[in-house]
Amino acid sequence: MKLSEYVSYDGVGLADLVARGQVTPAELASTAQLASDVVNPQINAVVETWPAQDTPAPGSTPLAGVPFLIKDLAVAMAGKRVELGSRIATGNVAGADSSLMARFRRAGLVTLGRTATPEFAYSTTTEGVLYGATRNPWDPTRSPGGSSGGSGAAVAAGIVPIAHATDAAGSIRVPAASNGLFGLKPTRGRISMGPDADEVFNGLAVHGVLSRSVRDSAALLDLVQGPEVGDPYFAPRPERPYAQEITRSPGSLRIGLLTRPWGGRAVDGTVVDATLRSARLVESLGHRVEEVQVDLAVSWEEFILANARLWSTNLVTWIDGFAAAFERPVDSTTVEPEMLASYAYGQQVSGAEFVHALAMRNSVARAIGQYFTDHDVLLTPTLPELPVPLGTYAGSAEGADGLGWLKQLLHRSPFTAAFNVAGTPAMSVPLETDLATGLPIGIQFAAGFGREDVLFRLAGQLEQAAPWAQRTPTVWASSHHNACYVAPT
Repeated sequence: MKLSEYVSYDGVGLADLVARGQVTPAELASTAQLASDVVNPQINAVVETWPAQDTPAPGSTPLAGVPFLIKDLAVAMAGKRVELGSRIATGNVAGADSSLMARFRRAGLVTLGRTATPEFAYSTTTEGVLYGATRNPWDPTRSPGGSSGGSGAAVAAGIVPIAHATDAAGSIRVPAASNGLFGLKPTRGRISMGPDADEVFNGLAVHGVLSRSVRDSAALLDLVQGPEVGDPYFAPRPERPYAQEITRSPGSLRIGLLTRPWGGRAVDGTVVDATLRSARLVESLGHRVEEVQVDLAVSWEEFILANARLWSTNLVTWIDGFAAAFERPVDSTTVEPEMLASYAYGQQVSGAEFVHALAMRNSVARAIGQYFTDHDVLLTPTLPELPVPLGTYAGSAEGADGLGWLKQLLHRSPFTAAFNVAGTPAMSVPLETDLATGLPIGIQFAAGFGREDVLFRLAGQLEQAAPWAQRTPTVWASSHHNACYVAPT
């Protein structure tokens, strides 16, 4: 299969070819490896590859035989390294599949490697010391976002059509916006964190994927959603498969428009203009759009402080665990400066302060939930600016303590984190492009708890009305049009 053919299909399309006997999973895996070979040196998205281990039956699932990559964090594949982007975890090998990995296998995906993450996924850019900076395929001098920046860059460049991602403050939606992809953060409890964790970042973090098409994300969520034995809670079961929702009419939705973020930072004019164009598109599809203000029930300063306390105390347990397991020191030889600062901050958080931070989570969840009693959807920019040049975060974070680092992250992504705290679903849709640079601009749509169905119906409608599949980045696997996988005779 030629790379130009391979990248012309999404995951569901490739699986259909497998089901009809036009290509084998082994041929797809080899083509994906070829794609990685030709583009990864330019973007540094994939940190390790391995030969295919799984041989799914053709046609057994809507994604059977599709090449896949997992993020170097939060999902464990037996016998493979999971290093969380950190030198202190170098050489950490999973002893068994995590619950989600087992579901990926049952979904028929063929996992071929792992993608880059910033250290402990504690950033919205992917520029770690362990593997070096990951570059944006649309402009390799810019950030691909984070923390799932490796997965975002890999999918955008055509290595695989869909890849694993996680999201604790925007880490699915930020790379989706930065790389011109579709990315949906599911409801808290939609996908199990088991068996080694009941929740991550005290429920702020969720699993998900990044994809080029809406239907790939819908099909995979159908295959991996639902609780495992021992999960402390789970999201309500959907009424019908999400893959069916994307072809259903969303009806006339009441949509709030928010262009000024919590915290009040300035939003680039090109992003505001793109968001307003998207609002007009939504109106043209029969939805009712009105400007709104959404109360978080706490001040932005309180929001940042509580998030910093939750994030940093969790970080302390991870770093201490790896330090003990590998008998390594916690210092600049094993941990990056921003994480050392956050680690020190977390060590100083008292039990009472931690409980107060959990109370903030409750307050925000109630306030966001109240908004969705009157509206179906909230529309915002995903990011307040275009993808930033590599090195931007390091320059602005110099000398910051743990609170200052978290403040910097939320300054860069002020529209996304509220939905992690509330536990509600939100998606970034690649509806717009900056005319001056050609860089993608993502538009965020959020819905009430458990209402991924609403988002998938809207996403399917938007994809039909304003398709983005033909927009491809500078670094794109099919640019190497003569390269193809030749099956052995």
